[in-house]
Amino acid sequence: MKKALTLQKNLLLTVLILMLSFGMSLLMQKVFLIEEHITTLFVFAVFLISLVTDGYTCGVSAAVVSMLLVNYAFTAPFFMLNFTIRENLFSAVVMIIIALLTSTLTTKVRRQEAIKAESEKERMRANLLRAISHDLRTPLTTIFGSSTALLEEGDRLSEEQKVSILRGIREDADWLVRMVENLLSITRIDSGRVQIQKTSTVLEELVDSVLVKFRARCPQQPVLLDLPEELVLIPMDALLIEQVLLNLLDNAVKHAQGMTRLSLKVFTLGDQAIFEVTDNGCGIPTDRLPSIFSGTQAQDERPADSNKRSAGIGLSVCATIIKAHGGHIRAENARDGGAIFRFDLALEEESHEQQV
Repeated sequence: MKKALTLQKNLLLTVLILMLSFGMSLLMQKVFLIEEHITTLFVFAVFLISLVTDGYTCGVSAAVVSMLLVNYAFTAPFFMLNFTIRENLFSAVVMIIIALLTSTLTTKVRRQEAIKAESEKERMRANLLRAISHDLRTPLTTIFGSSTALLEEGDRLSEEQKVSILRGIREDADWLVRMVENLLSITRIDSGRVQIQKTSTVLEELVDSVLVKFRARCPQQPVLLDLPEELVLIPMDALLIEQVLLNLLDNAVKHAQGMTRLSLKVFTLGDQAIFEVTDNGCGIPTDRLPSIFSGTQAQDERPADSNKRSAGIGLSVCATIIKAHGGHIRAENARDGGAIFRFDLALEEESHEQQV
């Protein structure tokens, strides 16, 4: 499918450039009475086609077609093919050489860019694996230690101690489940095995569902809401967008030290719905802002306590999901302190027309 689309694009570009060159040549000949630079114009067209298309086929084909057009339409005797004219044959050879050289150079550049992109992906995968290994170690160690204590020392522990240990095991297990869900979302979307199935979703219903799940996780943390009064419909995979909002809210609870206010604001701007999760905590270190959605975090910056884990993984999942929806996600520090995480989604067309 991808090859077919690439081929269609290359053919379309080739035809458009040749038609434009032919039209400009007619204009030069009939209106400005200039004929000596028509061949040069087609040489430039061949160069341009070789530059913007993949492989050699379109460039070489354009060189042959250009030679035939110049011979047929712009060289006496007009509207006849005459292959005895040396200048036309020389021009054809020059065009083919230019097409071959340009295609070779562009192919090399694209191959190097692909290799560079793949190397960057491998580096990201390695960093992600290191981050996952670090994040999983603490809860697994806690679960193993707690379960061992229950098995070996259970008779000596009070009921209150047992409940406390079991509660800790459940919290760590719940965190591991959320981590696995995040990782599955990232790998499935990145691999292309999962296509985003968008359905028209009422904004208020989406937010209600998110808050119910968030309150079950963080019952002590209130969330201030600011939503549009009118009905807003947004095409989305609701479960994935819920995951994004939950990750952003969880991230604030775990990492925004000193936070006393957490808010979720949604507003419409043009044909976009803008989501903002804002806190008044410690903010984001400036040097981390450019890479905060990359899924990595320097090891010396990674907190050791189990309450502050995996910001990088969760935010990387958010970026992957929003990108798959065709939106953009950003993070910045608020002027009066704290952090703002913002992403946008396209509105339902009919809903947008009603609002306008």
